[in-house]
Amino acid sequence: MKPNSIKTLILVMALVFTIKTQAQTGWKMKPVTIQSRWAKDVSPTNALKEYPRPQMVRDNWTNLNGLWDYAITAKNAVKPASYEGQVLVPYPLESALSGVKKELKPSQNLWYKRTFMKPETKSGDKVKLNFGAVDYEATVFVNGQQVGKHEGGYTEFSLDITPALKEGSNEVVVKVFDPTGEGVGPHGKQVLNPANIYYTPTSGIWQTVWMEVVPGASISSLYMTPDIDKGILNIAANGAAGYTVEVSALADGKVISKVKGTTGANLQLPFKNAKLWSPAAPYLYDLVVKLKKGNAVIDEVKSYFGMRKISVAKDSKGVDRIMLNNKPYYNLGTLDQGFWPEGLYTAPTDEALAFDIKAIKAMGFNTIRKHIKVEPARWYYHADKIGMLVWQDMVNPNQGLPEGSKQAFEKGSKEILLQLHNYPSITTWVLFNEKWGQYDQERLTKWIKATDPSRILNGHSGELLYVNEQLRSPSPNAYVAADMTDVHAYPDPMNSLKQDGKARVCGEFGGIGVFIPDHQWLAGSAWGYIQEKPAALKAKYTIMNQHLKLFEAEGMSGSIYTQPFDVEGEQNGLMTYDREVIKIPFAELRKIHRQLNPDLQDQEISRGLEMMGRTADMSYAVTAKDADLTEPAQAYSVMLQQYIDGNRDAAFLKKMAMMATQAGDKPGAVLAGKAYITTLKQPLSDEDIRSVAQFTKSSKDAGFDMMVKNGPEFKKVLGDRPYTVDMMNMIFKGEMEPMLADPAKVDWPAIEKRVKPYGAPAEEILLRAKTVHFYNNQDWPNYVTSASAYLSKYGNNISEQERGMFQAAVDQHKGNSGTAASAQENTAKTDATADIKQKDKAIADALINPALEAAKAEDKVPDWKVITATVTQKYDALTADRTVTRAKLFFYYSKDWKAFASAIVNYTEKYEDTSNLSTINTNANFVLEYSADREELTKALSWSKKLVEKEPDNADYKKTYEALKEKLN
Repeated sequence: MKPNSIKTLILVMALVFTIKTQAQTGWKMKPVTIQSRWAKDVSPTNALKEYPRPQMVRDNWTNLNGLWDYAITAKNAVKPASYEGQVLVPYPLESALSGVKKELKPSQNLWYKRTFMKPETKSGDKVKLNFGAVDYEATVFVNGQQVGKHEGGYTEFSLDITPALKEGSNEVVVKVFDPTGEGVGPHGKQVLNPANIYYTPTSGIWQTVWMEVVPGASISSLYMTPDIDKGILNIAANGAAGYTVEVSALADGKVISKVKGTTGANLQLPFKNAKLWSPAAPYLYDLVVKLKKGNAVIDEVKSYFGMRKISVAKDSKGVDRIMLNNKPYYNLGTLDQGFWPEGLYTAPTDEALAFDIKAIKAMGFNTIRKHIKVEPARWYYHADKIGMLVWQDMVNPNQGLPEGSKQAFEKGSKEILLQLHNYPSITTWVLFNEKWGQYDQERLTKWIKATDPSRILNGHSGELLYVNEQLRSPSPNAYVAADMTDVHAYPDPMNSLKQDGKARVCGEFGGIGVFIPDHQWLAGSAWGYIQEKPAALKAKYTIMNQHLKLFEAEGMSGSIYTQPFDVEGEQNGLMTYDREVIKIPFAELRKIHRQLNPDLQDQEISRGLEMMGRTADMSYAVTAKDADLTEPAQAYSVMLQQYIDGNRDAAFLKKMAMMATQAGDKPGAVLAGKAYITTLKQPLSDEDIRSVAQFTKSSKDAGFDMMVKNGPEFKKVLGDRPYTVDMMNMIFKGEMEPMLADPAKVDWPAIEKRVKPYGAPAEEILLRAKTVHFYNNQDWPNYVTSASAYLSKYGNNISEQERGMFQAAVDQHKGNSGTAASAQENTAKTDATADIKQKDKAIADALINPALEAAKAEDKVPDWKVITATVTQKYDALTADRTVTRAKLFFYYSKDWKAFASAIVNYTEKYEDTSNLSTINTNANFVLEYSADREELTKALSWSKKLVEKEPDNADYKKTYEALKEKLN
């Protein structure tokens, strides 16, 4: 890595020890930048009060949502010494609605505790304690006795707690371990340091907890599969053996079909002229299932089902298409992440949960791709009732595939397939996404299809990934055994490969970032693959859909737009994150979508619906504000003039800073931010404190002294560790960075003297700076000294991965100076122990490629220093060097071929797989063509010489070798 990569030091580091705070005395929603309209309706007495499992309903149940005591301890603690306060279940610990809004670190456990009264039971009855989902590992105790354990953050589990109960009051304790990205289990879009396409983690209980009383012999589950061709519903009622099952189907309250059999057996419920389920007509039958012993009813549950068929078949012209109920049906979809500003993974209310589906339908879509998340059961119930096709993603394994991750992924996927089987809205399973943790694709594809042959399978969404028409990840057999070929293309859609027997879909496209003032999670940010002003979005989106129509004529069967709602810093939704502003009016979106959505193509019906302001099913109208289409720079110019004229109102200045960022006026943003901070008076409100932290980036900024003088207040609001990290970053930016401008002339004693007055944050950032600097420069004697001190004092504050990398280098070089060659050898050994391709692909997709595409969209040279810093924030200096060097090979937008050739040499010398002879020869030819530097050409010649020695009869290798010798002569 180049010496100036020291700038990467300022990036955020994670804390891994408990933050002590004063115990809470009650619940109050924590402040959040923006919130949805439903947040105000949440209270401890009505937290998601609806019955949580509509597919298997019993009357005798108790909702345990509400206030629980909580504590955060070290991972090795046997139990909490005391509880810190109360948390509102089922909202995640990190969410505002939890009333806590704290991070859970991989070295910590989260504990929940509450009491409940033993429910009334008859002889032989059992009491079941049910959890919708707990992220990630949950151990449950009742009255001090462990009653069960579950691993996996996305699936439900149920425990029989009867033996542990006592009369009267009982205590339940849940211990949670959630390492997020540092564990072996799937964690979806959650990361410890959220940015761009990754978001704030969800830890602990995030779906409803409830008790129910069931008979000793009871129905444990239902498994239903419709077959419209045969006119039957296949159903198995699982439960106690040796009992009779009686199944009744009802339409409009009347029994229309019955069947009897034994528990566990596949029964066939016959239908004549069944009403078929579709998004246009989402008809659902009611179902009653009774467990009987003779004539006595032992147990009874209520459910529902829909009769529908999904398949891939040839249309009348012989084109393979997705079929719904045996007719071609274009899947016009959008990529739904399922995040909420105040609840993260958990919607504030059931009405809010349903709103998202209604809003997407009101936009004119008929399909939702549920992306890398499993929703609560009621979300799928609403999709069934409202009428929406669902492509359900599996939650990808940890992308680095550490030991145990494959087993965790397959266990979780098996649970997902079983848990979600009965919902008619789910028509498509998605196994992998963009090579995120991909492995054994053919085996797993066949396994899912064998497990559930009633649905179609997208074996790999976006294994072929294009950004600005450039292929990022070529794959020789991308869609083995699957039912469709799927390409991701950003920003503009593409048609996927044509393969016999497979439907063609564009699994993701779009990602148009549009900034809507006052509705941002991150002020001044509008991340997207491309940026558009609000007024230009409609035209751009219309053109994209016109191309989809052309692709449909070529054989495309479906498309998924990214995305319906903004999510945190990702502002490429058709609606804002708070669900308040629609960026293209609903009616206009339906007009755009009419040519693709089969349900909107009846012009007479559509015109009537538009007159009534209703959606295609005539019942799910939703409301939102239309976006202000005023040119942002024009609006900002007005504000700047008001500033010139003397407006110094605090709210005005805060908004002006945001608008300046959108308009591209960086000096104006600094000016407004500084002026805003000067308006603040003591005592500072929580909102004041967050704003100061937002606008203060350096020790030279106006807010720095305020943060120093009011440290305890800032720590209370921001958190102890986030405050410390902010201070470290500001000290580095304002004090240290200028003194590191020339890496060859770094005066560490002078730097230490300069920052010492700032105390512990300065000491930590100084030790980190020395560690990374000496590592980058392979100054091993100084590295060992600095890194040893850094790891001893602050090692718990960094990721396990980075900690291990630093320690390995200490162990390698302790007691000797080391050499560049030995460092290179150590790097190779480290790389050989990990799945480098998977890791680098994940890093590139999450951190590097978005920045490169943004630079390309603005016709700028990528800022490699900033990109390197971004990677180092989440990983380490070595990984940043490797991934960024690799990125330069493919994305050198400046067309500076000399620099491109240098990158080729740098990457080949450090990281290229030397066993891949063809690749080495290609790299040598690149250097031959683009470089005039004798040192670089000499290195390329040495590669070619080795190739010729290995394969002396290879004409291509000999040709390159001779050409390099000639150029050097």
